[in-house]
Formats: sequence, structure tokens, C-alpha cells
Amino acid sequence: MTEEDETAFDEFLAARSTALLRTAILVCGATRHDAEDLVQNALEKVYRHWPRIRNDNPEAYARKVVVNAAISAARRRKIINEITFARPPETEAGSPDLDLRDTLINELRRLPARMRAVLVLRYWEDMSEAATATVLGCSAGTVKSQAARGLARIRDNMTEPEGAMR
Repeated sequence: MTEEDETAFDEFLAARSTALLRTAILVCGATRHDAEDLVQNALEKVYRHWPRIRNDNPEAYARKVVVNAAISAARRRKIINEITFARPPETEAGSPDLDLRDTLINELRRLPARMRAVLVLRYWEDMSEAATATVLGCSAGTVKSQAARGLARIRDNMTEPEGAMR
């Protein structure tokens, strides 16, 4: 890799590593430590392919690697409901919306990995349907249906009376 490529990669790393970590924490539903490992592995792949992807969209490539690795790990574990979420890195203690955020994160944890990935990318990362579809390697229609189903599940779970069986 050329010195120019090295400099560009360092700049990318400084600018986007926190956003990638946030995505990993939310999508993989694991601890911060596991998410950091996931991001580290993704960045290794990005580094290996940097000269080729540098001028395309390296962040999309890195997000796709993170999401695919998280989904694969969730499939291997098969017990997604036992995974706990860590608080996203930018969350400040004492934030007025902290309880709502924690509730939403707990509801996200209960969703299947791919549906959770769609919701995180669409609404938490504020990506378009097309960009989300590109990252996940599916159609925009799949993104729309998975988002609608995921939001409906969360809405239903949050409106159930306490003590109701889930």
C-alpha cells in the first residue's frame, strides 16, 4: 500500500471508527468488547482492500462487513434473546430520553438479527432504504417489509400490559 493510501486509511479510521462501533453494538446485540472485536475484524478487511475500495465507498463496505459478521455470529449462537446490549458510546448519563432508549434497545434485542440490522441501519444510523439494502445485500422492498414488521413487533411489545405473556 502506498503512503497516500496509508494516510487516507488513517483519516477514514479517525473519522468513522466511532460510528462503526455504534453500529456494531446495536446490530450485533453483544457487549461493547464483542462489538469492538467485530469492528477490529471489519477494519482489517477494509485495510486489506483499501486501495480497491478507497475511492468507492469504504464506509458502506465496512458497515456491510460489520453487519454480515454480526448476523453470522447471531446464527452461530442461536440464543439471541440472551444477548445483552451495551449502551451506545455517545449516550450521556442523565439524558432525559435514557429510559426510552434503554427500552427500545431491549426491544431491538428481541428481534431476529436481520430485522434488527434493518431497523438499526434505517432509523438509528438514518440510512436510506436503498443504502440499507446495499449494505444488507437485499432489495429495497425487503428493507421496507422488514422495517415495517420490526416496528410493528416493537410497538406491540411496548403496548402490552405488564404481566402479559410474551
